[in-house]
Amino acid sequence: MTDLELYEEMARLARLGEPFALATVVASSGSSPRKAGAKMLIRGDGSALGTVGGGHVEQDTLAAARASLAEGAPRTLEFVLTEEHGYACGGSMSVFIEPQGRRPLLVMFGAGHVGRAVTALAHGCGFRVIVVDERPEYAVPALLPGADEIVCVPVGAAFARLTLDRESFAVIATPGHVHDFDAVRGCLATEVGFIGLLGSRRKREALMKTLTEEGYEAGRQARVVTPVGLDIGAQTPEEIAVSIVGQLVKLRRQA
Repeated sequence: MTDLELYEEMARLARLGEPFALATVVASSGSSPRKAGAKMLIRGDGSALGTVGGGHVEQDTLAAARASLAEGAPRTLEFVLTEEHGYACGGSMSVFIEPQGRRPLLVMFGAGHVGRAVTALAHGCGFRVIVVDERPEYAVPALLPGADEIVCVPVGAAFARLTLDRESFAVIATPGHVHDFDAVRGCLATEVGFIGLLGSRRKREALMKTLTEEGYEAGRQARVVTPVGLDIGAQTPEEIAVSIVGQLVKLRRQA
């Protein structure tokens, strides 16, 4: 395995928002199994790519990497590779473990002015962003440089391609009420942790009236946050994006 393969796997996991840890031999002396610069990638499921030497060194590094991922904090392991410490090769090694946590998922329904601004800012704040918009002229990478994925299908069809859990966020800002409400219904059928709808209080009243008529109980209706965003007096798409992403960051940090 080459370092290039390892870096490519790191990039792949980062794009998917999957957690991993990188273990690097940062110092070595004597007859250590690997020298400074050797690397091993440990995925969130415990599987690994590369090696830092095998045997007890590798077993201890794997265990420490899993703990580092759980804690979200780096750590350094010191190995004295002598017989009195249970090793036979002699020498010593230092292994630095750096965890890379799972990026929270944001699904942005709508690629209009606000959707584009939210996508760019959320990406910069560490979110993995999937944009859903059925309009081909809007769902293009050139307009959405911060999007990790663009899904160009009707809102109702998008949910078959999305995996939303309690750690995920959804923000809804489609071109019209019909699509907005379709997105709300789709989100309510998942375990998504946050559902934010852009719009006025009048739209909120219309939505809640519709949900009540359709049999959604109060507890499910309460999952929808609308108007979405912190109250900062935002007016432009960029300011609205600040208010929305600020709210998402606040919720993420509180969690």
